[in-house]
Amino acid sequence: MLRICLSHCSRRTSIVSFGGWRSRRAPFSASACVMEPRFSLSPRDHSLFDQPLAISVEGLQPQQEIGLRASLEDEKGERFESHAFYRADGEGRLDLQRSPALEGGTFSGLEPMGLLWSMQPLKPLRRLVKRDVERPLRLELEVLERLGTSLSGRVLAKASHERRFLGDGVKRLPVREGNVRATLFQPPGKGPFPGIIQVPGTGGGTPESSACLMANHGFAVLALAYYGYEDLPKDILDLRLEYFEEAVNYMLKHPVVKGPGIGVLGHSKGGDLCISMASFLKGITAIATVNGSIANVATTLRYKDITIPPLGTNIKLIKIDQNGIYDIIDVLNNPLEGPDRQSLIPLEKAEGRFLFIVGMDDHNWKSEFYAKEAANILQAHGKDKPVIICYPETGHYIEPPYTPLCPASVHFLVGKTVIWGGEPRAHAAAQVDAWKHIQDFFHEILSDSNSKL
Repeated sequence: MLRICLSHCSRRTSIVSFGGWRSRRAPFSASACVMEPRFSLSPRDHSLFDQPLAISVEGLQPQQEIGLRASLEDEKGERFESHAFYRADGEGRLDLQRSPALEGGTFSGLEPMGLLWSMQPLKPLRRLVKRDVERPLRLELEVLERLGTSLSGRVLAKASHERRFLGDGVKRLPVREGNVRATLFQPPGKGPFPGIIQVPGTGGGTPESSACLMANHGFAVLALAYYGYEDLPKDILDLRLEYFEEAVNYMLKHPVVKGPGIGVLGHSKGGDLCISMASFLKGITAIATVNGSIANVATTLRYKDITIPPLGTNIKLIKIDQNGIYDIIDVLNNPLEGPDRQSLIPLEKAEGRFLFIVGMDDHNWKSEFYAKEAANILQAHGKDKPVIICYPETGHYIEPPYTPLCPASVHFLVGKTVIWGGEPRAHAAAQVDAWKHIQDFFHEILSDSNSKL
Protein backbone atom coordinates (compact mmCIF):
# COMPACT_ATOMS: atom_id res chain seq x y z
CA MET A 1 0.00 0.00 0.00
CA LEU A 2 1.40 3.41 -0.95
CA ARG A 3 0.71 6.21 1.46
CA ILE A 4 1.47 9.84 0.69
CA CYS A 5 1.63 12.36 3.54
CA LEU A 6 1.00 16.01 2.64
CA SER A 7 1.67 18.94 4.99
CA HIS A 8 -0.86 21.77 5.16
CA CYS A 9 -0.88 25.11 6.96
CA SER A 10 -4.46 24.86 8.19
CA ARG A 11 -5.54 22.68 11.07
CA ARG A 12 -9.00 22.25 9.50
CA THR A 13 -9.13 19.00 7.52
CA SER A 14 -11.71 16.93 5.62
CA ILE A 15 -11.98 13.16 5.08
CA VAL A 16 -11.88 12.14 1.44
CA SER A 17 -12.71 8.53 0.41
CA PHE A 18 -11.29 6.73 -2.63
CA GLY A 19 -13.01 3.38 -2.78
CA GLY A 20 -12.11 1.76 0.52
CA TRP A 21 -9.12 4.01 1.11
CA ARG A 22 -9.64 7.10 3.24
CA SER A 23 -7.29 10.09 3.38
CA ARG A 24 -7.20 13.22 5.45
CA ARG A 25 -6.48 16.50 3.68
CA ALA A 26 -7.09 20.20 4.08
CA PRO A 27 -9.71 22.00 1.99
CA PHE A 28 -8.17 24.36 -0.52
CA SER A 29 -8.40 28.06 0.30
CA ALA A 30 -6.06 31.06 0.17
CA SER A 31 -6.52 31.71 3.87
CA ALA A 32 -5.59 28.14 4.81
CA CYS A 33 -1.87 28.83 4.33
CA VAL A 34 -1.77 32.10 6.29
CA MET A 35 0.41 31.73 9.38
CA GLU A 36 0.47 34.09 12.29
CA PRO A 37 3.83 35.75 13.11
CA ARG A 38 5.69 34.37 16.10
CA PHE A 39 8.98 35.03 17.84
CA SER A 40 11.79 32.52 18.18
CA LEU A 41 14.36 33.33 20.89
CA SER A 42 17.62 31.63 21.78
CA PRO A 43 18.10 31.14 24.68
CA ARG A 44 14.35 30.76 24.82
CA ASP A 45 13.15 31.89 28.25
CA HIS A 46 16.05 33.63 29.97
CA SER A 47 19.64 34.73 29.48
CA LEU A 48 22.32 36.62 31.35
CA PHE A 49 22.38 40.36 30.80
CA ASP A 50 25.82 40.28 29.15
CA GLN A 51 24.89 37.30 26.96
CA PRO A 52 23.78 37.69 23.31
CA LEU A 53 20.13 36.94 22.58
CA ALA A 54 19.25 35.55 19.14
CA ILE A 55 15.95 37.00 17.94
CA SER A 56 14.02 35.83 14.89
CA VAL A 57 10.44 36.03 13.65
CA GLU A 58 8.59 33.44 11.55
CA GLY A 59 5.18 33.38 9.91
CA LEU A 60 5.44 36.72 8.11
CA GLN A 61 4.41 37.32 4.52
CA PRO A 62 7.25 37.10 1.98
CA GLN A 63 9.11 40.46 1.85
CA GLN A 64 6.72 41.92 4.44
CA GLU A 65 7.97 45.07 6.17
CA ILE A 66 7.28 45.21 9.90
CA GLY A 67 8.45 46.97 13.02
CA LEU A 68 10.03 45.38 16.09
CA ARG A 69 9.77 47.06 19.46
CA ALA A 70 11.62 46.16 22.65
CA SER A 71 10.92 47.57 26.09
CA LEU A 72 11.66 47.05 29.77
CA GLU A 73 11.12 48.82 33.07
CA ASP A 74 13.77 49.46 35.69
CA GLU A 75 13.25 49.12 39.43
CA LYS A 76 11.85 52.65 39.66
CA GLY A 77 9.27 51.99 36.97
CA GLU A 78 11.11 54.00 34.32
CA ARG A 79 10.44 52.61 30.87
CA PHE A 80 13.11 52.14 28.22
CA GLU A 81 12.22 51.40 24.59
CA SER A 82 13.75 50.77 21.18
CA HIS A 83 12.32 50.01 17.77
CA ALA A 84 13.52 49.10 14.29
CA PHE A 85 12.07 48.35 10.87
CA TYR A 86 12.78 45.10 9.04
CA ARG A 87 11.86 43.28 5.82
CA ALA A 88 11.18 39.54 5.89
CA ASP A 89 12.88 37.23 3.41
CA GLY A 90 11.18 35.40 0.55
CA GLU A 91 9.86 32.74 2.93
CA GLY A 92 8.44 35.13 5.50
CA ARG A 93 11.29 34.75 7.97
CA LEU A 94 13.31 37.38 9.77
CA ASP A 95 16.60 36.63 11.54
CA LEU A 96 18.27 39.61 13.25
CA GLN A 97 21.65 37.89 12.92
CA ARG A 98 21.33 38.02 9.14
CA SER A 99 18.81 40.76 8.37
CA PRO A 100 19.86 44.43 8.51
CA ALA A 101 17.47 46.90 10.09
CA LEU A 102 16.06 49.46 7.68
CA GLU A 103 16.44 53.19 8.24
CA GLY A 104 14.06 54.99 10.57
CA GLY A 105 14.38 53.22 13.93
CA THR A 106 16.59 53.71 16.97
CA PHE A 107 19.28 51.89 14.94
CA SER A 108 19.84 50.56 11.43
CA GLY A 109 22.08 48.05 9.71
CA LEU A 110 23.10 44.56 10.77
CA GLU A 111 22.96 44.77 14.56
CA PRO A 112 21.68 41.51 16.13
CA MET A 113 21.56 43.12 19.60
CA GLY A 114 20.47 46.56 18.45
CA LEU A 115 17.06 46.29 20.10
CA LEU A 116 18.80 46.08 23.47
CA TRP A 117 21.71 48.52 23.25
CA SER A 118 19.69 51.22 21.45
CA MET A 119 17.02 51.46 24.14
CA GLN A 120 16.15 54.99 25.22
CA PRO A 121 14.30 56.19 28.33
CA LEU A 122 10.82 57.56 27.76
CA LYS A 123 11.72 60.27 30.26
CA PRO A 124 14.91 61.95 29.04
CA LEU A 125 18.22 61.87 30.91
CA ARG A 126 17.59 58.59 32.74
CA ARG A 127 20.25 55.90 33.08
CA LEU A 128 19.43 52.21 33.33
CA VAL A 129 20.72 51.13 36.75
CA LYS A 130 20.17 47.70 38.32
CA ARG A 131 20.38 47.43 42.09
CA ASP A 132 18.48 44.23 42.92
CA VAL A 133 20.44 41.56 41.04
CA GLU A 134 18.23 38.75 42.31
CA ARG A 135 15.32 40.12 40.30
CA PRO A 136 15.68 39.87 36.50
CA LEU A 137 14.72 42.57 34.04
CA ARG A 138 11.78 41.50 31.89
CA LEU A 139 12.30 42.23 28.23
CA GLU A 140 9.12 42.66 26.22
CA LEU A 141 9.23 42.18 22.44
CA GLU A 142 6.55 43.04 19.88
CA VAL A 143 6.04 42.68 16.14
CA LEU A 144 4.04 45.64 14.88
CA GLU A 145 2.45 46.53 11.59
CA ARG A 146 4.33 49.17 9.65
CA LEU A 147 2.45 52.11 8.16
CA GLY A 148 4.72 54.19 5.96
CA THR A 149 7.53 55.58 8.09
CA SER A 150 5.90 54.78 11.43
CA LEU A 151 4.48 51.94 13.47
CA SER A 152 0.78 51.29 13.75
CA GLY A 153 -0.75 50.34 17.03
CA ARG A 154 -1.58 46.85 15.76
CA VAL A 155 0.52 44.19 17.47
CA LEU A 156 1.06 41.08 15.36
CA ALA A 157 3.05 39.03 17.90
CA LYS A 158 4.48 39.31 21.40
CA ALA A 159 7.15 37.60 23.47
CA SER A 160 8.82 38.14 26.84
CA HIS A 161 12.26 37.16 28.05
CA GLU A 162 14.15 37.44 31.34
CA ARG A 163 17.53 39.16 31.35
CA ARG A 164 19.26 37.91 34.49
CA PHE A 165 22.29 39.13 36.40
CA LEU A 166 22.86 36.34 38.88
CA GLY A 167 23.92 33.15 37.09
CA ASP A 168 22.93 29.64 38.13
CA GLY A 169 24.91 28.54 41.17
CA VAL A 170 26.49 31.94 41.86
CA LYS A 171 26.18 32.85 45.54
CA ARG A 172 25.35 36.36 46.71
CA LEU A 173 26.81 36.81 50.20
CA PRO A 174 26.39 40.07 52.17
CA VAL A 175 29.64 41.02 53.93
CA ARG A 176 29.66 42.82 57.28
CA GLU A 177 33.22 42.11 58.37
CA GLY A 178 34.69 44.70 60.75
CA ASN A 179 34.16 48.02 58.99
CA VAL A 180 33.73 46.48 55.55
CA ARG A 181 30.31 46.79 53.92
CA ALA A 182 30.07 44.84 50.70
CA THR A 183 28.58 41.91 48.82
CA LEU A 184 30.67 38.91 47.79
CA PHE A 185 29.69 37.01 44.65
CA GLN A 186 31.07 33.48 44.62
CA PRO A 187 31.00 31.27 41.48
CA PRO A 188 29.68 27.70 41.63
CA GLY A 189 32.04 25.11 43.04
CA LYS A 190 34.55 25.01 45.86
CA GLY A 191 37.22 27.17 44.26
CA PRO A 192 39.54 28.77 44.94
CA PHE A 193 38.79 31.47 42.38
CA PRO A 194 40.72 34.53 41.23
CA GLY A 195 39.58 37.39 43.46
CA ILE A 196 38.58 40.91 42.47
CA ILE A 197 37.42 43.93 44.44
CA GLN A 198 35.11 46.15 42.40
CA VAL A 199 34.95 49.80 43.48
CA PRO A 200 32.10 52.04 42.23
CA GLY A 201 32.18 55.68 41.21
CA THR A 202 30.43 58.53 42.97
CA GLY A 203 26.97 56.99 42.90
CA GLY A 204 27.38 55.33 46.30
CA GLY A 205 26.28 51.88 47.37
CA THR A 206 27.64 48.59 46.05
CA PRO A 207 28.27 47.92 42.33
CA GLU A 208 26.38 44.63 42.41
CA SER A 209 25.09 44.43 38.85
CA SER A 210 28.47 44.36 37.12
CA ALA A 211 30.17 42.50 40.00
CA CYS A 212 27.82 39.53 39.82
CA LEU A 213 28.04 39.47 36.01
CA MET A 214 31.81 39.24 36.41
CA ALA A 215 31.38 36.42 38.95
CA ASN A 216 29.43 34.48 36.32
CA HIS A 217 32.75 34.24 34.45
CA GLY A 218 34.64 32.50 37.24
CA PHE A 219 35.77 35.28 39.58
CA ALA A 220 35.09 35.79 43.28
CA VAL A 221 34.08 39.45 43.24
CA LEU A 222 33.63 41.75 46.22
CA ALA A 223 31.27 44.61 45.35
CA LEU A 224 32.58 47.19 47.81
CA ALA A 225 30.67 50.17 49.17
CA TYR A 226 32.63 53.08 50.63
CA TYR A 227 29.98 55.70 51.30
CA GLY A 228 26.24 56.27 51.11
CA TYR A 229 25.46 52.77 52.31
CA GLU A 230 24.13 51.51 55.65
CA ASP A 231 26.36 52.90 58.43
CA LEU A 232 29.11 54.18 56.13
CA PRO A 233 29.68 57.95 55.76
CA LYS A 234 26.99 59.82 53.86
CA ASP A 235 29.46 61.76 51.71
CA ILE A 236 32.97 61.36 50.28
CA LEU A 237 34.58 64.57 51.49
CA ASP A 238 37.22 62.61 53.43
CA LEU A 239 38.18 58.99 52.75
CA ARG A 240 40.64 56.78 54.59
CA LEU A 241 42.55 54.12 52.68
CA GLU A 242 42.62 51.94 55.80
CA TYR A 243 39.00 51.04 55.02
CA PHE A 244 39.99 49.72 51.59
CA GLU A 245 42.98 47.95 53.15
CA GLU A 246 40.58 46.09 55.39
CA ALA A 247 38.67 44.94 52.33
CA VAL A 248 41.88 43.80 50.60
CA ASN A 249 42.90 41.77 53.64
CA TYR A 250 39.43 40.24 53.81
CA MET A 251 39.79 38.97 50.25
CA LEU A 252 43.40 37.80 50.65
CA LYS A 253 42.40 35.67 53.64
CA HIS A 254 39.14 34.33 52.22
CA PRO A 255 39.26 30.55 51.60
CA VAL A 256 37.52 30.81 48.19
CA VAL A 257 39.99 33.40 46.88
CA LYS A 258 43.01 32.16 45.00
CA GLY A 259 46.22 33.94 45.97
CA PRO A 260 48.78 35.16 46.25
CA GLY A 261 47.28 38.44 44.97
CA ILE A 262 43.94 39.92 43.98
CA GLY A 263 42.71 42.33 41.34
CA VAL A 264 40.87 45.65 41.62
CA LEU A 265 38.40 47.08 39.12
CA GLY A 266 37.03 50.60 39.20
CA HIS A 267 35.12 53.00 36.98
CA SER A 268 35.45 56.80 37.14
CA LYS A 269 36.15 57.79 40.77
CA GLY A 270 36.45 54.08 41.51
CA GLY A 271 39.36 54.03 39.07
CA ASP A 272 41.54 56.49 40.98
CA LEU A 273 40.65 54.71 44.22
CA CYS A 274 41.87 51.43 42.71
CA ILE A 275 45.13 53.10 41.65
CA SER A 276 45.53 54.49 45.18
CA MET A 277 44.90 51.04 46.66
CA ALA A 278 47.53 49.48 44.40
CA SER A 279 50.03 52.27 45.16
CA PHE A 280 49.89 51.97 48.94
CA LEU A 281 48.53 48.53 49.80
CA LYS A 282 50.07 45.07 49.52
CA GLY A 283 48.60 42.09 47.69
CA ILE A 284 47.16 43.80 44.59
CA THR A 285 48.62 42.31 41.42
CA ALA A 286 46.13 43.41 38.73
CA ILE A 287 44.57 46.87 38.36
CA ALA A 288 41.90 47.64 35.75
CA THR A 289 40.35 51.09 35.45
CA VAL A 290 37.54 52.19 33.17
CA ASN A 291 37.77 55.90 32.38
CA GLY A 292 39.65 56.51 35.61
CA SER A 293 41.98 59.27 36.77
CA ILE A 294 45.63 59.15 37.87
CA ALA A 295 44.97 61.97 40.35
CA ASN A 296 42.87 61.92 43.48
CA VAL A 297 39.57 63.59 42.60
CA ALA A 298 36.67 65.10 44.55
CA THR A 299 37.80 64.08 48.05
CA THR A 300 40.70 64.18 50.45
CA LEU A 301 42.35 60.76 50.71
CA ARG A 302 44.30 59.80 53.83
CA TYR A 303 46.46 56.82 54.67
CA LYS A 304 48.38 56.74 57.95
CA ASP A 305 50.37 60.00 57.93
CA ILE A 306 49.89 60.61 54.19
CA THR A 307 47.31 63.05 52.84
CA ILE A 308 46.49 63.42 49.14
CA PRO A 309 44.34 66.50 48.45
CA PRO A 310 41.69 66.53 45.72
CA LEU A 311 42.68 67.82 42.29
CA GLY A 312 41.87 71.49 41.83
CA THR A 313 39.08 72.72 39.56
CA ASN A 314 38.21 75.78 37.51
CA ILE A 315 34.44 76.09 37.17
CA LYS A 316 34.85 78.97 34.74
CA LEU A 317 35.74 76.36 32.13
CA ILE A 318 32.30 74.74 32.25
CA LYS A 319 30.49 74.95 28.92
CA ILE A 320 26.68 74.98 28.81
CA ASP A 321 24.74 74.10 25.65
CA GLN A 322 21.39 75.48 24.47
CA ASN A 323 19.55 72.82 26.50
CA GLY A 324 21.28 73.76 29.74
CA ILE A 325 23.46 70.62 29.77
CA TYR A 326 26.93 71.07 31.26
CA ASP A 327 30.16 69.97 29.59
CA ILE A 328 32.73 69.64 32.39
CA ILE A 329 35.63 68.04 30.53
CA ASP A 330 37.98 71.01 31.05
CA VAL A 331 37.08 71.71 34.69
CA LEU A 332 39.79 69.62 36.41
CA ASN A 333 43.29 71.07 36.58
CA ASN A 334 46.30 69.33 35.09
CA PRO A 335 47.76 67.05 37.82
CA LEU A 336 51.23 67.36 36.26
CA GLU A 337 51.49 71.10 36.81
CA GLY A 338 52.11 73.35 39.81
CA PRO A 339 50.54 72.66 43.18
CA ASP A 340 48.10 70.18 41.63
CA ARG A 341 50.95 67.65 41.48
CA GLN A 342 50.15 67.00 45.14
CA SER A 343 46.99 65.26 43.95
CA LEU A 344 48.90 62.90 41.66
CA ILE A 345 48.73 59.31 42.91
CA PRO A 346 52.21 57.68 43.18
CA LEU A 347 51.22 54.78 40.92
CA GLU A 348 54.88 53.95 40.31
CA LYS A 349 54.82 52.34 43.77
CA ALA A 350 52.25 49.77 42.63
CA GLU A 351 53.43 46.17 42.36
CA GLY A 352 50.74 45.01 39.95
CA ARG A 353 50.07 45.32 36.24
CA PHE A 354 47.68 47.87 34.79
CA LEU A 355 44.86 47.87 32.23
CA PHE A 356 43.33 51.20 31.20
CA ILE A 357 40.00 51.13 29.33
CA VAL A 358 39.45 54.53 27.69
CA GLY A 359 36.47 56.14 26.01
CA MET A 360 37.90 58.72 23.64
CA ASP A 361 34.68 60.74 23.78
CA ASP A 362 34.60 60.80 27.59
CA HIS A 363 33.29 64.23 28.62
CA ASN A 364 33.59 63.68 32.36
CA TRP A 365 37.36 64.15 32.28
CA LYS A 366 40.40 63.49 30.06
CA SER A 367 40.66 59.73 30.46
CA GLU A 368 42.92 59.23 27.43
CA PHE A 369 45.40 61.82 28.74
CA TYR A 370 45.45 60.15 32.17
CA ALA A 371 46.10 56.71 30.70
CA LYS A 372 48.96 57.88 28.50
CA GLU A 373 50.58 59.80 31.36
CA ALA A 374 50.24 56.71 33.56
CA ALA A 375 52.20 54.77 30.93
CA ASN A 376 54.89 57.46 30.88
CA ILE A 377 55.23 57.46 34.67
CA LEU A 378 55.33 53.67 35.00
CA GLN A 379 57.90 53.20 32.26
CA ALA A 380 60.05 56.04 33.58
CA HIS A 381 60.29 54.07 36.84
CA GLY A 382 61.14 50.79 35.10
CA LYS A 383 57.67 49.29 35.50
CA ASP A 384 55.82 47.12 32.98
CA LYS A 385 54.12 49.02 30.20
CA PRO A 386 50.39 49.11 30.95
CA VAL A 387 47.77 47.87 28.52
CA ILE A 388 45.79 50.83 27.17
CA ILE A 389 42.73 50.18 25.01
CA CYS A 390 41.13 53.30 23.51
CA TYR A 391 37.68 53.30 21.92
CA PRO A 392 36.68 56.11 19.49
CA GLU A 393 33.21 57.66 19.86
CA THR A 394 32.86 56.03 23.28
CA GLY A 395 31.73 57.97 26.32
CA HIS A 396 32.27 57.87 30.08
CA TYR A 397 29.88 55.11 31.14
CA ILE A 398 31.49 52.00 29.66
CA GLU A 399 29.34 49.29 31.26
CA PRO A 400 28.66 45.57 30.70
CA PRO A 401 27.57 44.59 27.18
CA TYR A 402 24.18 45.69 25.85
CA THR A 403 23.66 48.34 28.51
CA PRO A 404 21.98 51.29 26.75
CA LEU A 405 24.16 54.37 26.32
CA CYS A 406 23.53 57.16 28.82
CA PRO A 407 24.69 60.28 26.91
CA ALA A 408 23.75 62.72 29.69
CA SER A 409 22.31 62.67 33.21
CA VAL A 410 22.60 64.37 36.57
CA HIS A 411 26.13 64.27 37.99
CA PHE A 412 25.94 63.42 41.68
CA LEU A 413 28.75 65.78 42.72
CA VAL A 414 28.11 68.59 40.24
CA GLY A 415 24.38 68.59 40.94
CA LYS A 416 23.61 69.42 37.29
CA THR A 417 22.91 67.48 34.13
CA VAL A 418 26.23 66.81 32.40
CA ILE A 419 27.17 65.26 29.08
CA TRP A 420 28.93 61.89 29.33
CA GLY A 421 29.66 61.45 25.63
CA GLY A 422 29.48 58.52 23.23
CA GLU A 423 27.85 57.59 19.92
CA PRO A 424 25.38 54.69 20.45
CA ARG A 425 26.65 52.17 17.90
CA ALA A 426 30.37 52.67 18.62
CA HIS A 427 29.75 52.79 22.37
CA ALA A 428 27.82 49.52 22.24
CA ALA A 429 30.62 47.77 20.35
CA ALA A 430 33.18 49.12 22.83
CA GLN A 431 31.27 47.73 25.79
CA VAL A 432 31.31 44.21 24.31
CA ASP A 433 35.01 44.38 23.49
CA ALA A 434 36.09 45.99 26.77
CA TRP A 435 34.17 43.42 28.82
CA LYS A 436 36.14 40.60 27.21
CA HIS A 437 39.47 42.39 27.61
CA ILE A 438 38.85 42.99 31.31
CA GLN A 439 38.07 39.31 31.90
CA ASP A 440 41.10 38.16 29.89
CA PHE A 441 43.35 40.58 31.78
CA PHE A 442 42.29 39.27 35.18
CA HIS A 443 42.35 35.63 34.11
CA GLU A 444 45.86 36.01 32.72
CA ILE A 445 47.28 37.56 35.88
CA LEU A 446 45.18 36.04 38.66
CA SER A 447 44.76 32.47 37.42
CA ASP A 448 46.49 29.81 35.36
CA SER A 449 44.52 30.79 32.26
CA ASN A 450 46.50 31.07 29.06
CA SER A 451 44.05 33.51 27.50
CA LYS A 452 45.60 36.43 25.70
CA LEU A 453 44.71 40.10 25.67
